[in-house]
Amino acid sequence: MKTWSKIRYKLENEYLAESLRGHILYFATSYNKCPDHYGRASILLDGKEIIEGSYWERGSKAPLLPKDENHRLRTSYYPFLIMDDVALQFGQFDQSCFYKAFYEFDNQSIEKSLSSENAIVRVFAVLDRRIGKRRLRAMKDTIHNEGEVFRTFFKIRATAEGII
Repeated sequence: MKTWSKIRYKLENEYLAESLRGHILYFATSYNKCPDHYGRASILLDGKEIIEGSYWERGSKAPLLPKDENHRLRTSYYPFLIMDDVALQFGQFDQSCFYKAFYEFDNQSIEKSLSSENAIVRVFAVLDRRIGKRRLRAMKDTIHNEGEVFRTFFKIRATAEGII
């Protein structure tokens, strides 16, 4: 298992597009004095958190998440099952979700990462240097089908590349 510093180094230096280096930062920490080392994670753009989540947010924002007809949380919004756009919007993830997303992203092709069910993996992919301007222009036509968080990161990347 890699340490967070090695994961962060790979994300920010080996995978991140040149146009975003120094602007995008990844953050994850676990709190040693908490049970099970709960923690938090975020992605920052020029020092401002674009998305952030923590173990503690999962409980406080759970009433806002969509429920089924029996008023139970839909299982797709539990962060360890599927990380989708709604889970990212409501901060329903923590550092362990970042670790799992990185391992998926690091061990598959960029095409599979772009079509992953895990929204964090898709965010890593759209910020990746292997996605060029031509691919970004092609994605611009179908970006309206994606979730709000992915569109936000697509816009950040496209703006940095001078496409938007």
